[in-house]
Amino acid sequence: MGVSTGRPFASRMHVALVVLMLVSFVLIAQQTYKVLYQAGFVLLIASTLVQIVFGNIEPTAGFARSMRQLAVGLAIIAAIFGLGIVLTPALVNLGR
Repeated sequence: MGVSTGRPFASRMHVALVVLMLVSFVLIAQQTYKVLYQAGFVLLIASTLVQIVFGNIEPTAGFARSMRQLAVGLAIIAAIFGLGIVLTPALVNLGR
């Protein structure tokens, strides 16, 4: 049996994602090291995409349910980006 911390997984993940976003802002704000800036930028994009999905998951959800909903949510986000990439040339040609 797993170790329980008293808080459901989704609730802990919400907090972790907020902390990751704050860390990414600090890395982007520093002006000394380009590598840290780039790492902060990638971290911000990744944590934002995951937060979009986790923002729609109940904080009481367990690990398995959270991961299923995360997979579905990220697939939806990927499909929307893919449709945007495919449809952009057609929509641009409509305006000509």
